[in-house]
Amino acid sequence: MACNKSFSSNYFLLTPEEVGFFDLIHILFSTTKFEEGIKFLDMSKFVSKPLSELGSGIEVALNLIPSNRNVFVFMLNFLRGRAVKPDKTSATFLSFIGLIDKRVELDGSIKHGDANYHAALSAMASKASYENSACIETIVKNHWKMKFLGFYDFWNDYQGKATTQAFLLRDKTCDQDTIVVAFRGTEPFDADAWCTDFDFSWYELYGAGKIHGGFMKALGLHKNDGWPKEEVKQDGKPPRPRAYYAIRDMLNKLLRQNDESRYIVTGHSFGGALAILFPAILAMHDEAWLLERLQGVYTFGQPRVGDEKFGEFMEKQLKEHRVPYFRIVYGNDMVPRLPFDDNALMYKHFGTCLYYNRHYEVKVVEEEPYRNYFSSLGAIPKMINAFWELIRSFTISYAKGPGYKEGWLLRIFRIIGLVIPGAPAHSTQDYVNATRLGSSDVFVPPKDI
Repeated sequence: MACNKSFSSNYFLLTPEEVGFFDLIHILFSTTKFEEGIKFLDMSKFVSKPLSELGSGIEVALNLIPSNRNVFVFMLNFLRGRAVKPDKTSATFLSFIGLIDKRVELDGSIKHGDANYHAALSAMASKASYENSACIETIVKNHWKMKFLGFYDFWNDYQGKATTQAFLLRDKTCDQDTIVVAFRGTEPFDADAWCTDFDFSWYELYGAGKIHGGFMKALGLHKNDGWPKEEVKQDGKPPRPRAYYAIRDMLNKLLRQNDESRYIVTGHSFGGALAILFPAILAMHDEAWLLERLQGVYTFGQPRVGDEKFGEFMEKQLKEHRVPYFRIVYGNDMVPRLPFDDNALMYKHFGTCLYYNRHYEVKVVEEEPYRNYFSSLGAIPKMINAFWELIRSFTISYAKGPGYKEGWLLRIFRIIGLVIPGAPAHSTQDYVNATRLGSSDVFVPPKDI
């Protein structure tokens, strides 16, 4: 069924019926402005299943040793024919992201009331969001001593299946009550998520500017109705749960239990894009009460989500409702530098960027260095920086403590980073480190936001 696009004043649409891979390359590298209606290949039709099976096989293989306690027990069990096969739904099974950075404990030196407390909690919640429901629940309840409110799979109207994940927790003490909403980012072997990332379609919404189509679709954009304030029934049946609507309704219910309750929204990578788009849709729907309860938005390695007009719209809304927005970027992470900020795609960041270098020293800047990843001027400096990051991976545990030790899997990625600088910099490891080791002064709220 054709999509009714009357909810937008203008649009740039990528559809799967025509053209192919080289059109995507053209979009990524060209500085030519594109005409509306361009079409490009939906790779999920061809690679979704094999990529998922490859990723599943790698994750199971990497979980084999922990499932059998250690390598010696595994070898003994294997020879006896009693090797324990990892259960992907168990609390001990770790995702590929979780295997790169196995930390589950919060930094005990960062306490409630510290300026960087919510940033550090958000970084860990964003990292935990890549795990399965049982694993997240165990982390939240047993390690963080907080209340697990649920893990959810949300419907994507355009992909025809549930492709968006998020979980909620409650961090409550005698003097504060905070709900955390954490959106999952792009998993390395999830073709559906990659298709969302590379869906550079945009829709221009009345008064709000142009917004990344793939991210809006993942958050809950209706295929024929855009962003109605309430979900639309399909053939008289209750609507499938879409991320924005379901989370909004949950927050409305949870926050009304306590007048002092507040919430924060967070996410890493693609999850960060959804985190900042969530209050954008709240603003479009005039959800003033929920915006006033929003204590902050923390994103890590977030890609661009809209054009300059959208940025101006969001800055006005965030200022009006006094919502702090922290867009955290580590080093040469490639994702915050995509989609391009150029004449072709016109995507732009907004708000304040907290930029951390490889020493986890932070600067408040308008834009991270080398704003577009494929910058010829930045190639050599990026490779040099990647080399020093590789060296640091062997020394950081001695300089900062055992909690910062990097495993062999991340070191392999550091080596890959010598050729593709910016790839390992997107790992959650560096973002967790940044919120723990960087100065907390940048999170001190100004007197007048």
